[in-house]
Amino acid sequence: MTTDDSFSIHRRLDEAFAPFPMSPGLQDLKEELRGNLAARVGELVAQGAEPDEAARTAVAELGDLPALIDQVQAGDDTLANRQAAYQLYRVRPRAAFVVRTVLLALVLTVAAASVALAAFGVLDLQLPIAVAVAVVAFALPGGVITADALRQETSVHYPVPAPRAAYYGAASASGLAGLALGGLYAGQTQQLALVVAAAVLVVASIVLFVALGATQTNRTKAWVSEAWRENPVEDRFTRDPMAAARFGIYALVLWVLAAVAFVVLSMTVGFAWSWLAIVAGFVAFMLLIAAMLFGPDAESSRRGKAGRD
Repeated sequence: MTTDDSFSIHRRLDEAFAPFPMSPGLQDLKEELRGNLAARVGELVAQGAEPDEAARTAVAELGDLPALIDQVQAGDDTLANRQAAYQLYRVRPRAAFVVRTVLLALVLTVAAASVALAAFGVLDLQLPIAVAVAVVAFALPGGVITADALRQETSVHYPVPAPRAAYYGAASASGLAGLALGGLYAGQTQQLALVVAAAVLVVASIVLFVALGATQTNRTKAWVSEAWRENPVEDRFTRDPMAAARFGIYALVLWVLAAVAFVVLSMTVGFAWSWLAIVAGFVAFMLLIAAMLFGPDAESSRRGKAGRD
């Protein structure tokens, strides 16, 4: 391409972009068009067209250039608005929450190590003290961390209401206490009350979590909900609420059976084998999720049946 060709392209691009305030998006568009026009003008000149005529033809082939520029400008404005909204609505990290979480996590870690050492006889703790450590220093901080985290507003969700966050914290604390007492029973199998209490606490935790999950409402913020409505990504549970309800019932029954099997095996063959009931329950639960979430839903089944009929 000659100097005259390049001059014609620059001049015509400058004339087209002159009425518009330059922005990064428009600058990128201008440079992209410059390269495309240079290639097209080179083709036309090689075919015998004059440089000015070739530049005029290449620009005309672009179509409505002002409309294209307006579209890019609108995109720039949208990006700017999003950036401004982010700066206005973004959630600032709370230093006090981080400090609380770190301190409680340290207490929880020390308590977990103490319970484990006591269960295996490495640390000489009286049973009442070990139970107190398991409940007060291990389970309770875990529940507080859960509830406290749910009460924090994030960039996507509003904070969970205080009563509901407390229920989640109680479910977490109950499950952790059950696990800790079960661990103590592994080291002191003569204490049958430990395994009974552990089973009751774990089952209570599962029931409460299932109830909370089944009644969970959408806490997504308004602008995130709008974006989701414009670009929906639905799973089977979203399309078929009855499938979600069946999944909750199946999961509850499955984990209750696993907990009962754990207790029975602990009382008969011992803890060395009873933990397999929990493993089997977990495997069955994951298979249940796969079958319910990715299996054919009722609507697809009806369509298939109608097609066969």
